[in-house]
Amino acid sequence: MTIADPAGAALASLTGARALVARTSTAERVADAVRNEVVEGRLRPGGRLPEQALSHALGVSRNTVREALSQLVAERVLVREPNRGVFVAVPDAEAVRDVYRARLLIEPAAVREGERADDPEAVGRLRAAVREGREAAAQDDWPGVAGANQHFHRALVGLAGSARLDQQMGLLLAEMRLVFHRMTSVREFHEPYLDGNDAITRLVESGERERAAAEVASYLRTAEAQILAAFANL
Repeated sequence: MTIADPAGAALASLTGARALVARTSTAERVADAVRNEVVEGRLRPGGRLPEQALSHALGVSRNTVREALSQLVAERVLVREPNRGVFVAVPDAEAVRDVYRARLLIEPAAVREGERADDPEAVGRLRAAVREGREAAAQDDWPGVAGANQHFHRALVGLAGSARLDQQMGLLLAEMRLVFHRMTSVREFHEPYLDGNDAITRLVESGERERAAAEVASYLRTAEAQILAAFANL
C-alpha cells in the first residue's frame, strides 16, 4: 500500500497528523509525520510519495512538503529519482550493516549508562512493549509484533534520557522498518525475539545493567546475521 492510493492507511494516518503540523507549520514536523508512517509500517519500500497528496493530507504548502522530503532523502529514508519523483527507500545489505553498526554503539550504552535506567516510567515502557508484542502474537498479528519490537528498541534508547539519541533512534528505526519489509518470513524472524525482549526487560528491572547491555549486544548481532542471510537469498 503506498501513499498514492487515496484509501491507503498511510494517507489517512497523515491526515490525522494535520492538526500537529498546522500548529507548527514547519517542514521538520512534516518530515516527522512521514517518517513515523515508515516506522509504523504504513509506508513501504518503493512506495511513491506525491507532493500534492501529502500537501492535501497535511494541510501545508507543496514547498513545505518538498523541503520535508529533501530532509528525509538526506536521512536515507527516501530516495529522489530524476523525472520520476520521491520514493520510499529500498535498503540493501550495506545499509543493514551500517544501521547495525550504529545500533550496537547506541543501544547497549543506553542500557549500561542511561540516566533513566532506574526510572520506573522509562523501564515501564520496556515492559509495555513486551506486553504489546505478546498480545499481537496471541492474535497472530505479526506486523503488530514487528511494531511492538520497534517500540521496545525505542524504549531501550529512551533509558539514556537523551532527546538527541531519541531522535537518532527514530531515524534508525525508520530504516529498520524498511529492512523488515524486505524479509519474507516475518513470523519466523520476530517470534524468537519476544522472549529476548522479555529477558532484557527483566534484567533492567532487576538493576542488572551490565548483563542487560551484553544481552542487547548479542541480540543485535544475531539479528544482523539473520537479516543479512535473508538478504543474500532475495
